[in-house]
Amino acid sequence: MNSPATVSIDVWSDYVCPFCYLELPLIRQLQRDYGTRLAVSWRAFELRPEPLPTLEPEGDYLRDTWARAVYPMAELRRMALRLPAVQPRSRMAFELARFAADNGRFDAVHEALFRAFFEEGLDIGDEAVLLELAEREGLDTEALRHAIETGRYLEAIFADRQEAEHWGIRGVPALLVRGQRNPEQAQVIAGAVDFPRLQAAVEQALAWQ
Repeated sequence: MNSPATVSIDVWSDYVCPFCYLELPLIRQLQRDYGTRLAVSWRAFELRPEPLPTLEPEGDYLRDTWARAVYPMAELRRMALRLPAVQPRSRMAFELARFAADNGRFDAVHEALFRAFFEEGLDIGDEAVLLELAEREGLDTEALRHAIETGRYLEAIFADRQEAEHWGIRGVPALLVRGQRNPEQAQVIAGAVDFPRLQAAVEQALAWQ
């Protein structure tokens, strides 16, 4: 039997945040390096829930941010991101991710959502697009449609945001790294940091055990 994980990482992210996608391969590397000693949980954090306005796709803020930070980091991490032509709300995407988790397909769907938005330019706020993504991953689209219509996962999505606020998290990506023996002893890492910073946080949490 596998030993229980000794370190946990909760990652708050949003599918419309390019820096969250850019951090994904580094977290995957941590999982490969530490194996069963590390448990990673992805948590929902809507950056712009209703009634907050979404960002203007053609606006100066997005163009400047991508030119200054997103594209250079993507090149460094060898990822093919491009500025999407739409800026959707992400709540339904989180509902799809929860549904995928319930059906053993979270990792694949999680990455597919990021890829669909930042590489294919798809509107992941459109239910039809999400149903198509679900079908690609072999999920039951009628069951997903029903889950969205009934709001099955909304309470869990809202709870993730409340938990983030408990830890003082106001933006994404944000990682909460802690040892299992004393979960209140934790490190919060804000932003898309490099791999040595993530590795150091895990090593510190291991030292707390």
